[in-house]
Amino acid sequence: MTKIFIDGKEGTTGLKIYERFQNRTDLEILEIDEEKRKDPAERAKLINSSDFTFLCLPDAAAKETVSLVTNPNVRIIDASTAHRTDPNWAYGFPELSPTHREKIKNSRRVAVPGCYAGGFAALVYPLVANGFIAPDYPVTCYAVSGYSGAGKKAIAVYEGEDKPNEYNSPRQYALTQQHKHLPEMQQISGLAEKPVFIPLICDFYSGMTVTVPLYSRLMKKRYTPADILEMYKAHYAGHPMMKVAALMGEDLLPDGFLAANTLSGKNIMEIFVCGNEDRIVLTSRLDNLGKGASGAAVQCLNIMLGIDETTGLL
Repeated sequence: MTKIFIDGKEGTTGLKIYERFQNRTDLEILEIDEEKRKDPAERAKLINSSDFTFLCLPDAAAKETVSLVTNPNVRIIDASTAHRTDPNWAYGFPELSPTHREKIKNSRRVAVPGCYAGGFAALVYPLVANGFIAPDYPVTCYAVSGYSGAGKKAIAVYEGEDKPNEYNSPRQYALTQQHKHLPEMQQISGLAEKPVFIPLICDFYSGMTVTVPLYSRLMKKRYTPADILEMYKAHYAGHPMMKVAALMGEDLLPDGFLAANTLSGKNIMEIFVCGNEDRIVLTSRLDNLGKGASGAAVQCLNIMLGIDETTGLL
């Protein structure tokens, strides 16, 4: 069986990956003693005994773990931000292009996309790659996410008895435009500049929507929503975890609202195109813990193993 070690299994993403492996008979999970989980020597022993090690750690700790690898056959799948813009690492979003998929399949180092960045790249990468917008298009993005991606301390506040009243409201953050996903959003999508990015955290557990508005007059030519929809359908054809919705109308969404938590617990991403011929609104919807984190990591593992990429996910 393929030997798996999850470094950081006690975190939200690590726990989700671990849960997804419970019914897998093709994998052997290497467990670390709780009292030794921060012991570099014990971690190094398990990492170098594994075929695949998942990093579910803060960036500095993820880089430290990579430095502990001495077995050249160990393959690393990193869920942190540490290596997502490193050209020596494959970017773990196989649906973006055949090149991305092939690099994941053959690489020993794969960086899983961030939840916001994955939803953003799903929208913007095809626009740039297919010539709908120029790399210097002034892209803006706003996104709504459940609180599960905010870390253990924030989760405890949201779920605690003494939750501040402000936590009942959507809360904007990263207002200085220094969000850690910005370099990834720019580089992976092929943009000349970082987008203006406004994320919001809300009082629901998991799920997210990522939205990019466009002016048709600023595109390479005056594309319509229907043009963009057909481009997305072609770009993501044959990818079971990417679903391109029909053009939005009153009959497509309940009461005309697009909820952010609809895909909680699922491992697909949906793409929506709406607006009109002057102002177009593009939205991706996903589970920030699924296709945006643990699901993406498991999908990459499956591709690297050469098995059905949906194994344990759909």
